Amino acid sequence: MKEKIYTIPVNDAFAATGACPLCTLAATMTENLLQYYLGPALMEPDVRKTTNEKGFCREHLAALYNREENRLGLGLLLHTHTSDLVSDLNPALSRSAPAGGARLFSGRKKDFRQSLLAAADKIEERARSCVICERLDYTMDRYLDVIFFQYFTEPSFKKQFDECQGYCLPHLALLLRGAAKYLNQNQAAEFVSQLALIQNRSLQALCDDIEWFTQKFDYRNQNKDWKNSRDALPRAINKIRGDCGLK
Repeated sequence: MKEKIYTIPVNDAFAATGACPLCTLAATMTENLLQYYLGPALMEPDVRKTTNEKGFCREHLAALYNREENRLGLGLLLHTHTSDLVSDLNPALSRSAPAGGARLFSGRKKDFRQSLLAAADKIEERARSCVICERLDYTMDRYLDVIFFQYFTEPSFKKQFDECQGYCLPHLALLLRGAAKYLNQNQAAEFVSQLALIQNRSLQALCDDIEWFTQKFDYRNQNKDWKNSRDALPRAINKIRGDCGLK
């Protein structure tokens, strides 16, 4: 297989138990990227050019700060990124503001509203952009290619896939989109049929665990075994929204 660099983390994630394997992949990749952008790479011109232009989303910017390491490096990143924001957004904001706060003639009101919307679009585009998110999306797409390849060529991997505990909803959707992108019709039908069995089994078991968790609050059940329900709530949240770091 030509993309062997991607097979090891995929196999490691599917060998782990409990969590959504794709959440495990994303978490490992995120950790590596956080280390990368706070490491020596932050002084490389190509890296700084990218971080200046794209910046980081709220989640990843908070993660960079909360690592509490290389605050000087993070400060340098934020300084040049903020400088880029000033030079990029200042013209858009200036164009959207009437000179001196003057009242607008009726003929200019439409142009004024359009300039406001254009400025808002520009700001939202910058607020959404994130260099870590982009690299995660690219790498997760490569992981999908590896998953599908191994599913149809490696019996041991197929066994791991068939025995996993299911996927969070965001990554379930990602697998379905990947099947449509990478697999032919027969392969997609086989893969999705098995995926549906895995996911339905997983969701039903989770639903049963949550129900028993709630029933344990009934005094009649207080001395009964918790079964597999003690951590049902964090597992449900992680399953619905993706790994939220809840245990």
